[in-house]
Order: sequence, then C-alpha cells, then structure tokens
Amino acid sequence: MPDQPQPTTDGFVHVPVLAEPLLSALAAIPDSPWQNGTLIDATLGGAGHGSLLLEHYPAMQLIGLDQDPTARQAAAQRLQPFGDRARIVATNFASFQPEQPVDLVLADLGVSSPQLDVAARGFSFRLDGPLDMRMNPDGGGETAAELLDRLEEPALADLIYAYGEERLSRRIARRIKADLEQNGAYSGTAALAYAVAGCYPPKARRGRIHPATRTFQALRIAVNDELGVLDRLLQQAPDWLNPGGVLAIISFHSLEDRRVKTAFLQDERLQRITRKPLQADEAEQEANPRSRSAKLRLACRR
Repeated sequence: MPDQPQPTTDGFVHVPVLAEPLLSALAAIPDSPWQNGTLIDATLGGAGHGSLLLEHYPAMQLIGLDQDPTARQAAAQRLQPFGDRARIVATNFASFQPEQPVDLVLADLGVSSPQLDVAARGFSFRLDGPLDMRMNPDGGGETAAELLDRLEEPALADLIYAYGEERLSRRIARRIKADLEQNGAYSGTAALAYAVAGCYPPKARRGRIHPATRTFQALRIAVNDELGVLDRLLQQAPDWLNPGGVLAIISFHSLEDRRVKTAFLQDERLQRITRKPLQADEAEQEANPRSRSAKLRLACRR
C-alpha cells in the first residue's frame, strides 16, 4: 500500500482515511466473502479506498458510485490498472440499486479533500470561490448563495444550528441577512467567511477551528441534502448485501455518526461488528489532519 497520496487527473488527490483500521477490521472477520466477491464503493471519490481494496484483495470486483464528474474522471484513471475488475456508475448512492447482492459496501461520507481544495467548487472558506457547494454542479439544484437568499432569518438560524451545531447561529443568520439586504449577494466564500468570523469575539477567531467551519458545514449539508441521502443509504444498503456481507461507513461529524450508530443498533437486518468507532491514530492524524474527525463503524448482514 503506498504511503503517499497518489495524484490523478487535474491534481485530484484522494488520501483514503482510516485505511489501516479498515483493512485490519476486515481481516479480523472470519469467512470474508468479499475476497472473491464484489465491493460497492458508494462514495468513490478519487478511488483511494477502492484502489486500496482492489490491490489488497486481487479477486475482488468493484462497483464505484459518484455523482461528481471530476471525481469520476480521476477515479477512472486511478482504477485503470485493474481493468474490468472496476466499474464506475454516475449516480448518487441514494439513487442506486445493484443488479444482485454484493459482499461489501463502503461509504466514506462528506466532502473529499480535492473538492475542498478547488476554490471554484465553493466549499472552502480558506480559498475564495463562488458560493456553490453542490456535489454535482452539473445536476442543477439550489446553490448555497440561492439558499441564503431564499431563507428567512429564523429559518436560516435554525438550519445553521441544526446542521452545524453552531451556538451563535442566530447572530450569524442576522448578520448574513443584514449583509444581503444592504449589499446584495456575497462576492464569494471569503466574504461569507469574513462575515461569520465577525460574529465571534476576537479571541475566539484565532482557534484551531476556523469560525466559519460550522456554518459552511450546515450550508453544504443543506444544499446536498446529505443527511437525507445518508438516511436513504442506511435504509437501502443492508438489502444490497448477501448474508454475512459487511457495511462499513466512515463519517466526519456527529450528525452523521449518530445516524450510523443508531441504524447499526436498531436495524434488525444488521449485527454490529464495532461497538465503538475506529479512529485515526496519532501518526495518521499528523500526516492527514482531515482524518482527525473520521469515525469508522462496521456491521454485517444477518
């Protein structure tokens, strides 16, 4: 397994988080059918996890799902050495139905590093870009700028609190709506991030976490209906699996992890493998800071 991220098309680099914990957890499961079976990578991205698993299990087949055209292009390049063992499908995982049951389903939730690092996608508050935030920019739908313009102040405050767990949500919503009324649309992500940061006391603006992090998370979740899509995955994915097949989900914030934990506990089709989530060790967190919040949970189909 390579220690360094592998570059792909247009600089799209996908570093798979929790790679070693995932491989170790799978290796500890007896009678692993996926070694000679099929993996659905429900969030293919740049195929970091997909290529890792295909390399580790030489007889495995892969069906990779992604709605992001840039990610699919990068994944196709990275998966080229595996030939017809890999198939890429242009779809959101909530809209997918496999032709037959498979043996392993993996979902790495949230926004990939390449999406965050490309200013034109509008996900980042560190790089100025348009207020877009759509995972599939070619698929239509409401942008973050349109969402901010449409919502009334109370609804915007509720959204920022519910999806970002932001305690200053009402102050931030008030500032955003006042700016829009006075100046029209924000010029881009940097202007919005500056406005959100201004709602914090000066000392709180210099912490390890940028003041706009929770607000941007909330807007991204709303624009892409991420929690609704996750709920549909948790409902559908167990039926994708053969008996004994494994569902593995990597989440990056508490809203996602709570849903995964609850589903694994309450769904009669599933048996938990991990009672507590697997997390990155110090070495991985140092090498890849975005792994710090990652949590991996696994369950098997009864």
